[in-house]
Amino acid sequence: MTTTLLIVDMQNVFTSMTTTCLPKILHLATHFRTQSLPIIFTQHGHSKAELTPPLRNQLVRKWGPAGSIATGSHDWELMPSVADFISSSTKHDGSKTNETSPYPIIPKNTYDAFINTNLASVLEEKKVERVIVCGVMTDCCCDTTARSAFNRGYETWLVGDACGTASKRQHEAGLNGFGYAFGEVLQTEEVVKRLQ
Repeated sequence: MTTTLLIVDMQNVFTSMTTTCLPKILHLATHFRTQSLPIIFTQHGHSKAELTPPLRNQLVRKWGPAGSIATGSHDWELMPSVADFISSSTKHDGSKTNETSPYPIIPKNTYDAFINTNLASVLEEKKVERVIVCGVMTDCCCDTTARSAFNRGYETWLVGDACGTASKRQHEAGLNGFGYAFGEVLQTEEVVKRLQ
């Protein structure tokens, strides 16, 4: 079964939420790279047009322009350790990748990484059957995207210790809701073990 790791929104704005999950995410990403399994990243952001009234994007209306992530800003950039992981990717012959990364970065502007993006076509192109979701925020973008993957027919796992959010309560609520009705909630080491 072709499995992809979907790393959601590991951006500077969310750094404070990733203290415990970032090492787990990098461990998973390294495992996937070692096994030559596909990895996909998402990056949340809003264009200048979306941040300018009249506000047409639902998230910008919810959080306001000041509470939204402006595409191209420091907050929008991927966290340094995640950017380093992507840039250190190598080709099969061992040479560094100088062109484009082998890992797609899907720009998105709402919680669900399938809406207004090419994520579905990337998964189809890679013939993916299982999606493993980690990143931030557990109860917003991770949970919503994982539910959407499940609803599109993918076997979907949400990695509990490789997700982060604003509070323990929100984190547990996101994991519990997903685990009850959608897919499995696993820990990093269990994912690695199952994929060997």
